[in-house]
Amino acid sequence: MVIFGVDPGTTRLGWGVIEKNSALAYGCIAPQSKAPAFRLATIYKELQTLLKTYKPDVVAIEELYFAVNAKTVIPVAEARGVVLLSAAQENIPVISYTPLVVKQTITGSGRADKTQVQKMVKILLKLKEIPKPDDTADALAIAMTHAFTKQYV
Repeated sequence: MVIFGVDPGTTRLGWGVIEKNSALAYGCIAPQSKAPAFRLATIYKELQTLLKTYKPDVVAIEELYFAVNAKTVIPVAEARGVVLLSAAQENIPVISYTPLVVKQTITGSGRADKTQVQKMVKILLKLKEIPKPDDTADALAIAMTHAFTKQYV
């Protein structure tokens, strides 16, 4: 099963593709435009290319969680919507995971910090170094969470 993991955001959207607990590819979409609509358009175009290239069986994405700052959560929700649309257009099912579930699955503790999650991503995927930026490592962690929990739509 090829799993495409996504850590959504409008300034940086991390992505990672895994199969059988190996990283096939990973990276970060970082739109240069300051205009939100053009950032979302860039994300959409790049996601379409990635989904057509890797042909994943499923997209695993971080679920939005309660945030005090609406200015932060709204752009993330917009980016998440672009991911959902992109997957739907390619007829790929999407499954969401909360940050707590990702931390518990990858490290064994829901209280793990980002550094602990990143180190486990490196170890579990047998990478030479921790993927950068953080969003990329998070996307791989989300993909691995799906691989380990084997949820299906």
